[in-house]
Amino acid sequence: MIDIALIIIPILLGYFIGSYLEKKHYTSINKREKEYAHLPVIVLKKPLVENKLITDSYLVAGNVVISIDYFKRFIAGLRNIFGGNISVYESLLDRARREAILRMKQNSNNANEIINVRIETSSISKNSRRGSIGSVEVFAYGTALKY
Repeated sequence: MIDIALIIIPILLGYFIGSYLEKKHYTSINKREKEYAHLPVIVLKKPLVENKLITDSYLVAGNVVISIDYFKRFIAGLRNIFGGNISVYESLLDRARREAILRMKQNSNNANEIINVRIETSSISKNSRRGSIGSVEVFAYGTALKY
C-alpha cells in the first residue's frame, strides 16, 4: 500500500502544482505579449518597410529552460507505450517558445522591429534509461532594427 502511495502522491502533486504554475506562467506570457505587441518579430531577412532609414542594427537573443512536471512525464511515459501524439509536451514547447521570444523582445532596447528571427530547441536533460525529456531549452535570436 505504501508503494502505491509513493507513486500516486508525486503524480497528484505534479498535476496540481504543475497545473497551477503552468496557468500562472501563461498569464504572465499573455500580459507581456500585450505589452510588446507593438514590436513585430519577422522571419524574413528584409524589413517590413524597406524605404525607412535604419539608424542601428544589432543581434538580440532570448533564452529559456523549462522543465516538465512529474505528472506530464508520467502521462508521456504512458503515451510512449501506446504510441501517438504526446500532447502533454506541446504546452511545454509552446510556453518555452513564447517565453524565449518575449525575452528576445525585452532585450531589444526599444527597437522598431526584429527581423530574421530564428528559434532553436533542444532537450538538455534527457533521461537515457527511459528516453523521456526532463527539460527543454529554447533560444530565439534575430536582428533588431531602429529607424
